[in-house]
Amino acid sequence: MFNNAKALQGYKLEGRDGEIGKVNEFYFDDQYWTVRYLVADTGNWHTGKQVLISPYALGEVSVAKHHITIGLTKKQIEESPSLDTDKPVSRQFEMSYYGYYGWPTYWSGGYMWGNHPSIMRDSENWKQTAQEKKTWDPHLRSTHKVSGYGIHAADGEIGHIKDFIIDDDTWAIRYLIVDTQNWWPGKQVLISPEWIERVSWDESKVFVNLSRDAIKLSPEYREDALPTRIYEVELHQHYHRPGYWDKPEPDVHEHSSWREHSDHKEALTGF
Repeated sequence: MFNNAKALQGYKLEGRDGEIGKVNEFYFDDQYWTVRYLVADTGNWHTGKQVLISPYALGEVSVAKHHITIGLTKKQIEESPSLDTDKPVSRQFEMSYYGYYGWPTYWSGGYMWGNHPSIMRDSENWKQTAQEKKTWDPHLRSTHKVSGYGIHAADGEIGHIKDFIIDDDTWAIRYLIVDTQNWWPGKQVLISPEWIERVSWDESKVFVNLSRDAIKLSPEYREDALPTRIYEVELHQHYHRPGYWDKPEPDVHEHSSWREHSDHKEALTGF
């Protein structure tokens, strides 16, 4: 099921022993463009610390009730590795965090979620990832910070990132919602992260290898309805790109080819 990142902001987080807070934002990696942590606003009971919730703990996303179920208790969260609000997410923290909960690390393996293209929730299969030696170095980005980045086509600027469409099955960011109001007033379009050629994090710019005319003629996105599979097929056919639903998950090294040309001068998660 698809959800807009901004629409999820403010959703209540229902833990095993009551509400633990509300959705604040998301951290995603800039290689697979997949949500790695939900950042929770916990009010006053965990002041001064960032509460990060991995998709491994995320359950049902209820649009009707405006809440997300969390498979953790307050005590588990309180005793988990803490992260100061003014500190970036380091690899050391992530190792401690995943070790505390016993989850397989997402950066170990050749797929979006380590050894699997989707989150493997059956703990019986977690041991299979323990001996995986292929790893990659994730750089985490904030949905708040990346919103507003300029989108540049092969022949010029086309707009800016307004929001993100998240697939809550894999927690992949499937599309960037691009607002083109300064170019085509009133029109919004969708761009898949798979079509990104490179990103200049220093300049807050995303470059796609698509022409402005091609984007102008693409199926229009309307905020009152999330994409259907029919719409997705039409969108991918317009750009002559295969659908993510029809192809095997790429190897991490193949997927990162465009990223090698992006700006990585920042430290890990240096938003």
